[in-house]
Amino acid sequence: MDDGKTKALREHGTLNPRPDRVGDSLFQNSEFFDPRDLVLVKYEMLRRVLVEGQSVAQAARNFGFSRVTFYQTHLSFKKEGLPGLVPRRRGPHEAHKLSATILDFIDRQRAQDPSLHARQLVGLVQGQFGLSVHPRSIERALSRRRKKGRQKSRK
Repeated sequence: MDDGKTKALREHGTLNPRPDRVGDSLFQNSEFFDPRDLVLVKYEMLRRVLVEGQSVAQAARNFGFSRVTFYQTHLSFKKEGLPGLVPRRRGPHEAHKLSATILDFIDRQRAQDPSLHARQLVGLVQGQFGLSVHPRSIERALSRRRKKGRQKSRK
């Protein structure tokens, strides 16, 4: 079922990928306690241990998580409160290989020869910096730079 709530949870990154593993009785046949809502499931798991005194192993099992996930969730909640229960995007959050120095180099190369494509720029970056970069990474970095340039000019 892909109703509005499922769509909203998916868009916000809070759709539980394994709602079928939530075996806690509150989440069975309840409109409020929705096993698809990852933040609600994690919060209730924490509450069971911290308020009701349920063991970590039992709570983790009842809510479909490992004990390690419980402890990570608990730490995030202690540091940030409810926002700490919202999953974060994994992996690098920015182009970590393509520094400002490298992007400036690419800009200079393209200023000299506007016909250069990402595949050709890969070779130039490799020769200048000894760095192996995928052509798509260069395309995305240049696109982000163009967007930032447009945002600055609007102010």
